[in-house]
Parts: sequence; structure tokens; C-alpha cells
Amino acid sequence: MEKGVQRWIVDISNWNPSSNDFSFALSLLPQTHHSSITRFVKMEDRKRAMVSLLLQYALVHEVLGIPYSDTVINRTLEGKPFLECGRFCFDIPNFNFNVSHHGDYVAIASEPLCLVGLDIVNFTIPEKEIVREYIQNFSSCFSSLEWDRIITAGSNEEVLTEFYRYWCLKEAYVKAIGSGLGYGLHKVEFHHINWRNISVKVDGVINPRWRFWLFDLGKGHWVSIARGHPRSAVESYKRSLKRTEFNEEEYNVGLHLPNPRFVFKTVEELISVLHKALCSC
Repeated sequence: MEKGVQRWIVDISNWNPSSNDFSFALSLLPQTHHSSITRFVKMEDRKRAMVSLLLQYALVHEVLGIPYSDTVINRTLEGKPFLECGRFCFDIPNFNFNVSHHGDYVAIASEPLCLVGLDIVNFTIPEKEIVREYIQNFSSCFSSLEWDRIITAGSNEEVLTEFYRYWCLKEAYVKAIGSGLGYGLHKVEFHHINWRNISVKVDGVINPRWRFWLFDLGKGHWVSIARGHPRSAVESYKRSLKRTEFNEEEYNVGLHLPNPRFVFKTVEELISVLHKALCSC
């Protein structure tokens, strides 16, 4: 089952495709996804959208071995991507994945049994904004305990770092359950010991069926991963899962699987995987 636990990441700052290279990469993806890439005006945004889809299709093909021509990836009403398994059977009870991109990085994480949520943040604020004034706009998204820890963190840089760490974890949880933008982030409160042994309270109740990790990617970027129980998923996302109920022993196996380091991939590697997969169809 550990094969279903994957962590891939791409640094897109190293990818500067020509118009022809970009068109070739686009041609490898199903036509149904093209508009979700070309709708962006800025090339940086197009690159992020492109690499996000390349990661999804390459990971599904490599991990599950599903023929590329039979791979169908859709989104729920709330926007979470999922694999339509259809007639294919594999020995992974609840394969699901999540993607995130911000700044220089695009990443994907998958799990074989638990829900998975992934979020990347780049520690920036809009130009001419003052740190404490900027974060004040988001104070309603945090519990009083979290907010106190943020504003008393120290220097402006330390305050901003604390703010984004909490934000990153909240987003990973919300994305894991498949909820949309309307989810009340203040309802999710995180506790930690020096940002390790991270636990969560939802609506004031500790939830031991979740685990979280937070990593410094460098260049002002952090990434968080949430792993939790499928029964926590919103209804639209539950319908995409094979199973939402497990006995305690089964679930604990999934919850305590190793959390591997991210494997760095290049866009060229992803393109090669999909090109070979497409040619073999």
C-alpha cells in the first residue's frame, strides 16, 4: 500500500518553454483540460496550471499503471481533482491525490487510504503593504489562540512566517476534505510543538484521526500535508472515493504510513512519461 503514498514537486522557475514547447506539452493533455490552462493571460499562471495537470496524469499512470488513454481526471463541484476509476481495479483501497502551486513550485501528493490535502505558500505580501496591516485582513480566519501566537511571534518577518504556517495547514485540511472557499477557516485550530507533532481541533473538538506535516522548501516557500479520515470528506468528494469507512486497525495502518520526502521532478521528465504513455496507446 505504501506505493500509493507519493510526493512529487516541480520548480517551474527552471522551465522557460518556447511557444512550440508549450504547445507540445499542451497536446499531451486531454482536450477537455486545455481551456483551464489557456484561460490565463500571464505565462507564469499558464505554466502552473500546465504542470499541475502534467503531474496528475504522470503520477496516476506511473503509480497505478492505468493506460493513459483510459485515464480520466475530473473535478468536484468544489474544485477538487479526482480520478474516475471506472472499470479498473488495483490493490490500493482509496487512491486519491491533491495538487497545489504557489510561487516557484507546483506539487502533488497522493494517499492509498486516507484523505490527502496539500498546500504551498510563498511568503509574500502585496507591494506597499505593511505586514501587520496586511495580515489583519485575515484575522477572522484564525482562532484567538492562533492569532495571539501570530501577532506575538516577534519581528515582522517572524510574524509573517507564523501567519503563513498556520494558513498553509488550514488550507491543506480544507483541501483534503474537498471543501470550497466558503469553509470557515476559524473553525480549524492547530496545535503544535515547535511545528512538530501537529494536531487539529475542529469546532473545538480534538480530532486524533488526522496527521499533519509542514516543510520549508526554501526560497520563502513552505508546504504542508494533511492526512485524515475519509468520513470527514464533503459529500461531493465522498462520491469519488471507493470507501469511506474502515475498521480501526485498517485505518491506523493508513494513518501511520511513512510520509516520504518530496521527489523533485522536471517538466521534461513529466512530458517524457506522458509522451511514452500516449505513444503506447
